[in-house]
Amino acid sequence: MKFFRVLIPVFFLFSVFGQLPVQSQYAGLDTLQLRTIFEEPFLAGVRPSPIRFSPDNSAFFFTWNDSSYASKTSTYKVSLDGSDTEPVGNNPLVRAIPSPNQNRVVYAESGNLILAQIDGDNPRKLFAGASAVRGMVWSADSKKIAFIYEGDIWSVEIESGLVQRITQKSDDEPDFSVRSWAMNNTKIIAFQMDRSSFWEVLFPEYVPEMVQSGASMRGQPRIILTQIDTETREQKVLLDGDFYLLNTDVSANGRYFVADYINHTMKNRFIVMYDFTNGNSRALYSEITDGWFYSPLLRTRFAPEGEQLFFTSEDTGWAHIYVVRPDGSRLNRVTSGSHEVSWAEWIDGSNIVYASNERDTGLRDVYSVNANTFTTNRLTRTDGYRYDFRLSHDRRYLAYMSTTWNKPGELYLIDLRRPRTEVRLTNSIPERFNDIVWQQPDYIHFTGRDESTRITMDKLRPHNMEAGQKYPVVVFVHGAGSLQNVFQGWSISYHREYMFHQYLNKHGYVVVEVDYRHSTGYGRKFREDVTNWMGKYELEDILDGLNYLNRQHGYLDMDRVGIYGGSYGGFMALYALSHAPETFKAGAALRAVTNWVNYYYANPGYTRPRLGDPENNPEHFHRSSPISFADSLSRPAIILHGLIDDNVGFQDAAQYIDRLIQSGNTNFEMMMYPSERHSYVQPNSWHDQYLRIFNFFEKHLK
Repeated sequence: MKFFRVLIPVFFLFSVFGQLPVQSQYAGLDTLQLRTIFEEPFLAGVRPSPIRFSPDNSAFFFTWNDSSYASKTSTYKVSLDGSDTEPVGNNPLVRAIPSPNQNRVVYAESGNLILAQIDGDNPRKLFAGASAVRGMVWSADSKKIAFIYEGDIWSVEIESGLVQRITQKSDDEPDFSVRSWAMNNTKIIAFQMDRSSFWEVLFPEYVPEMVQSGASMRGQPRIILTQIDTETREQKVLLDGDFYLLNTDVSANGRYFVADYINHTMKNRFIVMYDFTNGNSRALYSEITDGWFYSPLLRTRFAPEGEQLFFTSEDTGWAHIYVVRPDGSRLNRVTSGSHEVSWAEWIDGSNIVYASNERDTGLRDVYSVNANTFTTNRLTRTDGYRYDFRLSHDRRYLAYMSTTWNKPGELYLIDLRRPRTEVRLTNSIPERFNDIVWQQPDYIHFTGRDESTRITMDKLRPHNMEAGQKYPVVVFVHGAGSLQNVFQGWSISYHREYMFHQYLNKHGYVVVEVDYRHSTGYGRKFREDVTNWMGKYELEDILDGLNYLNRQHGYLDMDRVGIYGGSYGGFMALYALSHAPETFKAGAALRAVTNWVNYYYANPGYTRPRLGDPENNPEHFHRSSPISFADSLSRPAIILHGLIDDNVGFQDAAQYIDRLIQSGNTNFEMMMYPSERHSYVQPNSWHDQYLRIFNFFEKHLK
C-alpha cells in the first residue's frame, strides 16, 4: 500500500527567509550593521532541512551546510541518538524507496532502475533506459515495481526481472504518474495532469546580452485519475475534471481506493471511495465553504492495518481528525476544540500521531490519539513550535524541526513507543550566534474591534528607552497572506527581516507585527474573512493592534508610524497608505501586488479562490488592488521590485508607478533589481534593499 500527495500548484505570496540580531558580545562582529545582517555566512547559520529516514530506519537524512552559505548546502545523515553526523554526498539511499516488507530498496540512477538490499548492498539493474526513470511505486507484496519512463507507466517483477509497458500514450497526451497499486497488485491507479488550457505570461529578462521573453505557462490544470488493469491493459477513468487532487490512498488489503479533491475555486471538497471488488464508488464525505480550503490542513489516510480511514476537516471551524469506515459507517470526530491539527499520520491500526496548537496558537506540540477510544496523550512536554514532520518507514520514530524563543530551528526526534524525551539531532547554530544577547519579543494576544476575534502580535522595544520618551513605530507585515509568523520561536520564514527589526530597535524604533486575518493557525473563519475583499480586515487588525499597544504603553509615537512588507506584505503596505493615511506616515512595498487582475493571470490558483475572477467579480479586484487608489496616495512610498520576478511580475510595480506619475505624485521612490526574482538570492541585493528602506524611514519618521 502506498500513499501519495499532490501539492496544489500555486505560488504563494511569500517573502523568503528571516532571523534576528541585537547587541553583540562577539569580538570583532557588530551584528547591528546592515552589511552583517544580509551577508553570508549567515549569522545564525543555515537551518537543517529534513529529507527522510534512511530505508533501514537507522539514521535521518537532511540538507545543511556547516559554513552558513545558503547556496552551498549538502546532504547529511545523523544517527537517531544525534551522536554522529556526517555528509553522505550522492548516496543513492537518500532517494531510495524501501519495499513494504522493509527488505529491499529501489532507486533511479542515470536512466537505470536499481534494486538493492535495505542497506544499499548488492545493487543490481532492473531496467536500463536512455532517459530518466522516475516515480517508482512498490506493490503491497513487495514483488513488483511500477515506474515512469518517457511519460508512460512500466512495471517490473523483482524475481523474474520481467519488464512490461503498461500504457502507451500519444505525443499530445499528458505524462502519467503512478498513485498506487491495488486489488492484489493487479491494478494500478494512474494520474495525469492536463495543462493544455494554460496561457502564456511574460516576465522579460533584460540582463542577458539579448532581451529574453521570460515566457511562462500559467493556469489551472485538469486532472485525470485512471484505474488500469495490468493484465488486460483495460483502463477505467475514475475522475476527470477541473480539480486539485489533495490525497489518494489504498486500503491495506488493496480493496478500497480513496480520492480527496477540491474544485478550482477551492470551495467544494469531495472524498470519494472506490470499491474494486464490485466497481462501485460512493461519496464518503463532502463539504462547502464560502471562503477557500487550505490544502496543507487536509489529509486523508487509510490505517496500515484494517480498513479504517482518517481524514482532517475544518467542518467545526478548526482542523480536526475524523475516522470512518469505507462504507461511510462509524463516522466520528476524534479530536475537538478551538485549536487546529496541522499534521497527522497513523502509527498503527488504531493510533494516530498528530501536531496541534492546543495549548496556544504560538506553540505546536505532538500528540497521539486512539481512533477507537478517542483517548489523547501529549507526547512533547517542553514549549516549542514544531513543524516539518517526517515519520519513519516503520512508524516508530517522528522527526521534525523545532524552535523556541531566540533559538533557531533544529532537528529533533521522538520515539513514539517510548516518548519520554525529545532527542536533538542537529547542532547547527554557530557559536557567534550564541555569544549575542538577543531581545525576546513581547508576545501578545488581544481582541479586535468586533470584541470577539482573538488576534496575536509581537513587539520589539527600542534599546535604551527613556521614561516619558515616545518612539517611532515600524509595522512589519508578513507575506503569503495564508501564513503564520507570530509564534513562540525564531522566525521560520523571515530571519533577515527579524535581524533588520533588531537593527531598527538599536536606532530607536518600536517594531510591531500582527498575524492579521488571512493568517493560518487561527481557524477557518479567521483565514476566510478576507474572501472577496483582501486588505480590509487585515488592515483593521493591524490598526487594532497598534491602538491596543498605544493604550497599554505610552511610548509609541502614533504620529510617526511606518509600515513595510514583501509580496502580500508589500500589497498591504500600499493598501494601508491609501486607506489609513491618518495612521501610516510612510510605507515600503517590496515585490508588491498592486493589481490583483495581474496576479489572477499569473497565478489563478491563488487569486481565484480568494477574489473570484476579474470578468465576473470586477468589484472584488477593484477594491482589493492598491492601484485603484494610487491617484490619491498622499503619503510617501518606496517601491522595490525584482525586474525578473516571475511570481509577482514587475508589471505591478510599473503600472503603479505610472499611475503615480500620471497623477502628478512626486513623493515616492523606486528601485528595481535587474537580476532578482521574487525570492532574492544575492546578499548585495538584500543589503541595498534594506539600506534604502532604513534611510527611507529615517527620513520620514525621524
